[in-house]
Amino acid sequence: MRGRKPHNTLADAAGLSDTPKAPTWLSKHAKAEWRRVVPLLVQRRILTDADLGSLESYCTSMGLVRDAQEAISRDGLVIQTEKGPRRHPLFGVLNSAQTTARLAASELGLTPVSRSRPAVRDDVDEAAPSPLDVA
Repeated sequence: MRGRKPHNTLADAAGLSDTPKAPTWLSKHAKAEWRRVVPLLVQRRILTDADLGSLESYCTSMGLVRDAQEAISRDGLVIQTEKGPRRHPLFGVLNSAQTTARLAASELGLTPVSRSRPAVRDDVDEAAPSPLDVA
């Protein structure tokens, strides 16, 4: 194909201008995470209506991470059962929730690597020609 590639980035989408309220069904820790990250995403103008599902998934996962970590910290990593010492049953939940949170955070531009992408960065000069454009 010849010519310029259509410019399609998250920044082009009409970002939300108002901070959406956290869904009522989120846990206490998930709501706290929502209140922490939503203002950042709105300020960067990268949060759209289409991203709210990923945001809910991220906040839910972070809430699970904190709930599981509290229980593991309280009970210990190894617990006694009738079959002897075993790893805390919430350890698997913790690992799974951390993985989901990390993936969703990357999609939302909340990780250092994802923030360095041009679609998320604020310092990108849109008028400057790309060194990759072929005339």
